[in-house]
Amino acid sequence: MRKQVVVIIGRPNVGKSTLFNRLSGIRDAIVDDQSGVTRDRNYGEIEWSGKNFILIDTGGYVPESPDLFEAGIREQVKYGIEEADKIIFLVDARAGVTPGDRDIATLVRNSRKKFFLVVNKVDSQTKEDLVPEFYELGLGDPYSLSATVGRKIGDFLDMITEDIPMDTGEVTDPRLKIAIVGRPNAGKSSLTNALLGFDRSIVTEIAGTTRDSIDSVLKYHGEEILLIDTAGLRKRNKIEEGVEFFASLRTLKAIGNADVVVVMLDASIGIDKQDHKIIDEAVSRRKGIIIAINKWDLVEKDSKTAQQIEKTLKERLGLYDYFPVIFISALTKQRIFKVVDLAKEVRDRRCKIIPTAELNDLLLPIIDATPPPTTSTGKEIKIKYITQGGDHYPVFLFFTNYPKNIAESYRRFMENLIRKHYDFTGVPLTIVFKQK
Repeated sequence: MRKQVVVIIGRPNVGKSTLFNRLSGIRDAIVDDQSGVTRDRNYGEIEWSGKNFILIDTGGYVPESPDLFEAGIREQVKYGIEEADKIIFLVDARAGVTPGDRDIATLVRNSRKKFFLVVNKVDSQTKEDLVPEFYELGLGDPYSLSATVGRKIGDFLDMITEDIPMDTGEVTDPRLKIAIVGRPNAGKSSLTNALLGFDRSIVTEIAGTTRDSIDSVLKYHGEEILLIDTAGLRKRNKIEEGVEFFASLRTLKAIGNADVVVVMLDASIGIDKQDHKIIDEAVSRRKGIIIAINKWDLVEKDSKTAQQIEKTLKERLGLYDYFPVIFISALTKQRIFKVVDLAKEVRDRRCKIIPTAELNDLLLPIIDATPPPTTSTGKEIKIKYITQGGDHYPVFLFFTNYPKNIAESYRRFMENLIRKHYDFTGVPLTIVFKQK
């Protein structure tokens, strides 16, 4: 059963992100005193008394503002309303009715969606006398609450979920989840938008425009694929307190939630230390990884340019030379759907299981011919048995008499041996030596 979608809209600083956090129970939106800090829509799944719905937090709506961000935010609000089954129109009890509220009220009426006019910052009964002013908006009875202190939140959730049926059971999401990550301005949001066919993220020439990670569903050859577009990871010493700090944490969280991570590089810049940190994070979490070199349309090239750049890149990647590399242009849409095809292939390799008998028949004779170095006391190390484990990514277990004495170089030798005989392109392998 499709979950209902509820969107929170309103002017900047009325408390939309605070309400989102209160309803979802997690700090999933960026909250800051700066006006308009929540720039993109933010999604969360809410459960209340056995009922589930999707909640969307939007940027503050500023009518007719020429500012780049505010113009983008207006578009986000409109998209949010289009996607929603229900609308929470949030206003500020302390500010009273403003011209901006009147403009948004018109949008809400014209949407023909079910809506709730919610007066926020009513922290106590003594402030209830601020609520009647909002009847002026012509949207029926206003509902008062306080997102900050939680006043009347439970009753409000009862009202929102009144017509939502009880959830009959949890179903594991089988969809492929792709996180698109990289430095600011590498083209992450542009790739997401190109794949989806519309401006899902606010994209301007200003680096770091996308501060939150946002999820979208791509329908590709009959399969639903979840795209996670993230804020660009900045170098730690350049992260501003508050907004950019939480945005970086969100990118790391997006990597954790993904099956496959697409690391976007700018073709004119190449790879740097920050890209390596992103890759290290993805490898440490054993995610499938693809390197997408964007803005390929802007590069002067001949028939050997791509080959030379890929060779140089893999030399710089060192031990991570098993990642597939693809040259794309999000602007011209060159090879963008090949990224999705590659992600599906990497997903399938992450799930590949090699039969135990086959592993032992292949690897044990090679190990006998090239055994691990002896221990520091001269004792012989023997590997007797190999099997594959891991529920979500490949783990190879080698059973030996002295597991703690296996050198790191031999661990790499074993990994390279497996990669030589089995295609695990784009997939980090875990090699574990255990006591037999």
